Amino acid sequence: MKKSTTILSILQSVLTQEEVESVVKEVGYEDKARKFTVHQLLQYWCTAAYEEWPSYRTGADRASLSGLSEVHYSRFSSKASEVPFAVFKELLHLLIRKCNRETRRKLLSRRNCCSSTPPR
Repeated sequence: MKKSTTILSILQSVLTQEEVESVVKEVGYEDKARKFTVHQLLQYWCTAAYEEWPSYRTGADRASLSGLSEVHYSRFSSKASEVPFAVFKELLHLLIRKCNRETRRKLLSRRNCCSSTPPR
């Protein structure tokens, strides 16, 4: 199993596409793209951070190996520059609010049931 599969599945279970779209509208940004949305950009950035991609170009090349849709690096970088910082700030706040004790327990139990090593 690829290590990036876990981070994407956790991200998708905690922040749904509808919630991301709601935050985008709340901030006042209009996402006109159909092929590469803010939700996909968030997935790219999480995967890039997790796998330590050195650049947009390398990320575009490695995206399909990580379970992401293929996109040209110039589209990736231009989308990253056009989406306001406030969108991702609000998404972070939403993620923190959602990660209450119950969510952390679910994630911990999922990790423990899926790993071969016993919990500490």
